[in-house]
Amino acid sequence: MPRALLPILESIGLDDKEAQLYLVGLSLGSAPASEYAKLSKLNRITSYNALEGMVQKGIFTMERKMRAKWYAPVAPEYLSIEARKNAEALERVLPELRSLQGAKHRSPHVRFFEGWEGVRKVYEDTLMASGELLNFANSAAVRQFWPGYDEEYVAARVKRGIHLRGIAPDDAAGKKVHGEDRQRLREIRLVPTKDFDFRNEINIYDHKVAICSFGHGEEVFGVIIESKEVAETQRQIFEMAWRYAGRK
Repeated sequence: MPRALLPILESIGLDDKEAQLYLVGLSLGSAPASEYAKLSKLNRITSYNALEGMVQKGIFTMERKMRAKWYAPVAPEYLSIEARKNAEALERVLPELRSLQGAKHRSPHVRFFEGWEGVRKVYEDTLMASGELLNFANSAAVRQFWPGYDEEYVAARVKRGIHLRGIAPDDAAGKKVHGEDRQRLREIRLVPTKDFDFRNEINIYDHKVAICSFGHGEEVFGVIIESKEVAETQRQIFEMAWRYAGRK
């Protein structure tokens, strides 16, 4: 049994015994509880109870053969679909869950993320936005740093229905990005590059402000500031800049 897979199955809601029986079932196929117990080295009663529980959860199917119950696991793809549904359901109710959290537990705090993996985590957090994203960005800089930015991040944002309003330098990359606004669920306004050549990216959403820096080596980092007051101030600054960009 590939035991390295057990923690992954447990992370989607199976307990240790259920995860063992599921992995055994993938190679065993349809079989009575006694066969599952033998291969998983669990006793018969434990195996039977766990299998019955997973039938109730829809993780296993059961049919009667020769006066006995035979069990078979559903396809792994089903587990993936169900896990994705659960994650998406949780994301949809995050604003409601946050609203239940008392004000004294929502004290402002700052999270710092280092390196490329850290920056990706910052971007992933912006995909949790319950409303519009407001954005200051250098269209060329972020795509040079992250070649798959459009195919990975932008596509994920569009799929989640998160609209973006952004301000970017009026260079070749900015013009190209601006030209794709409609299909990318965004509205970009361009400002003179000689005056506003942004070198990092700022996203404002919900009660958060996320900053990503695309320097070299130790300069690659991300910061998420969680504060209703800070986010609201940055939102007002963005709106002021948005009006200026509209006049240009």
